[in-house]
Amino acid sequence: MAYLADTNVIVRWLLPHEPLAPPAVRAIDILRRQGEVIYGGAQNLMELWSVVTRPHSANGLGMTPAQAAEELNCIEGFFPLLDDAPGIYRRWRRVVEEIGVVGRQVFDARLVALMHVHSVTRILTFNTEDFHRYPGIVVVDPREVAG
Repeated sequence: MAYLADTNVIVRWLLPHEPLAPPAVRAIDILRRQGEVIYGGAQNLMELWSVVTRPHSANGLGMTPAQAAEELNCIEGFFPLLDDAPGIYRRWRRVVEEIGVVGRQVFDARLVALMHVHSVTRILTFNTEDFHRYPGIVVVDPREVAG
């Protein structure tokens, strides 16, 4: 089974000093040893860029664009990327209308649409409550995998 790594997992994998980094890293290692593929998506990397380049005063990491680009190179080499295929918008539109998605939840719905288009049924995330509402998506908390 393939997984999509949510942005919150990729950020923790990248930043070993974060409190949730150990279970993120362990879960990814365990799943990869089991032969699982853990994907990222373009949206994840855009969200990550936003986090790492925001100033510390705005709850970011204060990286320069050059530093952020280096981090993205590392992530792209580790997590294969799911392409933003043409059908994602149409699938997203159907998801948000069927589920009644509002506000910032539209971004999670876009990840779900990406997963549907690429037939990925599992998401690795610390924000499990954000994804339980979507039929056909198996939500996995890294802490459950890492034990």
